[in-house]
Amino acid sequence: MKTKIYLLVLFLCLCNWSSFAQEQKMTESEIVAFKQSVAVVSKKIKSLSTDFTQYKHMAFLSKDIETSGRMVFKEPSLLQWQYKKPYSYSIIFKNGKILINDEGKKSAVNVGNSKIFAKINKLIVGSVSGDMFDDKEFTISYFKNKGQNITKFIPKDATLKKYIKQIELTFDKEDATVVQVKLMESAEDFTRIVLKNKVINAKIDDSFFTN
Repeated sequence: MKTKIYLLVLFLCLCNWSSFAQEQKMTESEIVAFKQSVAVVSKKIKSLSTDFTQYKHMAFLSKDIETSGRMVFKEPSLLQWQYKKPYSYSIIFKNGKILINDEGKKSAVNVGNSKIFAKINKLIVGSVSGDMFDDKEFTISYFKNKGQNITKFIPKDATLKKYIKQIELTFDKEDATVVQVKLMESAEDFTRIVLKNKVINAKIDDSFFTN
């Protein structure tokens, strides 16, 4: 019996070690090369649209809350998140304002009146374009695994840190674009957004970003 327990513990330890081994820290030269590739791609992106699936994980729930929709970005800072399932809800970042349409009920928030909203707006736009390697705003660490590069951002601003403990961006190694955004609200609660079916530099009229 003791032998079986020992083998089980050893197996679990090996599994845990294997999962950690998949994610390795980048070397300094790899970090430089990665940041350069993302910068090159980001400069070329004039617009981007993509389907997304969002998973909201909360410690007291047995199952993640799943929603889905489409995100559209146009430089320099027009951004729309349109939730389609299981409800209709849209958020537009435009001209220093956040425009919300909750199944026909519309409202607006002036980003300029709130330092925290301004930082979140910059963070979200940066997470889409990949242009957020700001050492003044974040403590940044870089990792890699098979087919992906991962960056982890810890906010330095105490106010922002109350809402978001860490931001994790996953980049596809092939095209250096973001394929997943993970926002850690606490040690146990997080929001994970998976992006797929990306369309880059399609023509998008400004009128699309209306509430």
